[in-house]
Amino acid sequence: MAAIDATVVGIALPTIGRSFHSSVIELQWVTNAYTLTLGGLLLLGGALGDRYGRRRVFEVGTVWFALASLLCGLAPTSAALIGARALQGIGAALLTPGSLAILEASFTRDDRSKAIGAWAGLGGVATAIGPFLGGWLISAVSWRLIFLINLPVAVVVLMVSSHHVPESRDEAATGRLDIPGAALFCAGLAGLTYGLTEGSGNSWSSTTAIVGLFAGIGLLIAFYVVELVSPSPLLPLKIFRSGQFSGANAVTFVVYGGLGGALFLLPIQLQQVLGFTPLGAGVSLLPVTVIMLVLSARSGALAARIGPRLQMSVGPLIVAAGLALMARIGAGGSYIPEVLPAVLVLGFGLAATVAPLTAAVLAAAPRENAGIASAVNNDVARIAALIAVAVLPSLAGITGDSYLHAAQFSSGFHQAVIIAAGACVAGSVVAILTIRNPKRGQKPQPQGQEWQCGLEAPVLVAKHQGPGDQATGDQI
Repeated sequence: MAAIDATVVGIALPTIGRSFHSSVIELQWVTNAYTLTLGGLLLLGGALGDRYGRRRVFEVGTVWFALASLLCGLAPTSAALIGARALQGIGAALLTPGSLAILEASFTRDDRSKAIGAWAGLGGVATAIGPFLGGWLISAVSWRLIFLINLPVAVVVLMVSSHHVPESRDEAATGRLDIPGAALFCAGLAGLTYGLTEGSGNSWSSTTAIVGLFAGIGLLIAFYVVELVSPSPLLPLKIFRSGQFSGANAVTFVVYGGLGGALFLLPIQLQQVLGFTPLGAGVSLLPVTVIMLVLSARSGALAARIGPRLQMSVGPLIVAAGLALMARIGAGGSYIPEVLPAVLVLGFGLAATVAPLTAAVLAAAPRENAGIASAVNNDVARIAALIAVAVLPSLAGITGDSYLHAAQFSSGFHQAVIIAAGACVAGSVVAILTIRNPKRGQKPQPQGQEWQCGLEAPVLVAKHQGPGDQATGDQI
């Protein structure tokens, strides 16, 4: 459900916009409301599962996600849809970390890698069919079905979970939950995103933009202070003492920011300017997922042999080239000469970058913080996309209802993808300056730790075992 939902909404944005006569700002919030609550509460969702039972929190998240999907499907206005999307992100923050923690706790070491591999494979399939399924539902019936289809899936998930999924929790997870930290982090992100969106869409000197920005920054500073003094912090700040870890996350921020902003606008360009149907727009992006599925494991194996520095330096440049090629997509163009080359180059760039990035993040983190390291990197990717979607359209001159005017939107889109490509070039420079390969004879990752790269965000799971092959509990 989460993987399909992450890819299908972008395809539906032009149709949703026409249905509600929405502005660009409202379409930004349809995307960002979900990302905001998911990114803001992901760490808390993992901590709740560790303490109160992973299956229980997973099932609560599934029910929450389904009910929020129902509200999305029945939304009478764009404001109601945005609110329902925020609720949907909360459900995703509860169920996403729980799914992997359940597999970690339920399988023996010999079977665990196969179980995680099946999870990743099915997630990849869901990511691949999301645009196709969404495009078909939108064209054949209504955009509302992309949300309502989650309801029968949730029923099946709950039935299987109640009968076949064992309960597990981290017995070592003690102390109070860092609720103040979670609240400050989520509220700070909300204020910052609101200020950026209002400033980019209206005026940077407007009262709402200034208040939102200062409130967001103030709340995030308060979050930092709370984490410094908390006995059980949601985010142990000592993890950032590693220059390699901080550098890898900086690469994640700029590369995934560029990607998030460009991929928010691409489906609109394909539909509004080239005249693709929602189904055609969805199918046109499938090569990226196929390339990732075929090459990511090989890229990870290469990084394990030679270290991540080369791929993390060159990969973002290939991603930048793919984004720059999108500037050729314009009115009167067609799929094979204009769209396909850009999509193919983008796919190869992501395949070269994502797995080495995963290895670099986890290798740089202390063993006891492996789980939080993966969660932090996942959050950094989502927050980067959140900020990019809020700011990039305005930087490129896409405001108001300009997405309804093909020539105006196309001009802005071409500027946006060049800006996004520049961000990825910056990511390559950061990698060159901060990423180092392990010394000869030293393994790229800490002993006993495994990684699993994802398609939507760079790190989805890190796992390591303690005595007796029991999970140590800080994975997410």
